[in-house]
Amino acid sequence: MLEMKVAGIALDAITRSPIVLLKDASDRRALPIYIGQEQARAIMGALENQKPPRPLTHDLIVNMLDAWNIVLERIIIHSLQKDTFYAALIVKQGEVKKEIDARPSDAIAIALRTNTPIWVMEEVIADASIPVDRDADEAEQQAFREFISNLRPEDLIKRFGGSET
Repeated sequence: MLEMKVAGIALDAITRSPIVLLKDASDRRALPIYIGQEQARAIMGALENQKPPRPLTHDLIVNMLDAWNIVLERIIIHSLQKDTFYAALIVKQGEVKKEIDARPSDAIAIALRTNTPIWVMEEVIADASIPVDRDADEAEQQAFREFISNLRPEDLIKRFGGSET
């Protein structure tokens, strides 16, 4: 899993649909997730630290978590199936931990309100992320190709020992 942060909300140039954009700590990969208008407003409100006069849905959930001494430990965006992302809230009350199914947009809106880390499974990143720093990606790939091309079997045997048959 890789921890990611919300970089912001963007609009798809063609469909004008909102997208929440997550980025990794090194700013090398970005994960765009299409969301609804209401979820975009909820995420933007949290990013801008807006406090509505009355609790909105995500604020209400946070208030309920607080009232019952439930801690949101992290959210995990764990899969992508047929262009739909799936997420879970990992909550803890005392010694009891639960995983609660959630839409990624709702999980992100709640995570932002509680300063909870957002984690994404590597398979999701591999399937759906886009490179942000193509030069760094290419340099890393070139360094790996050079490493592999200079690797000799005896180096592996020396480093890891031979297997006994």
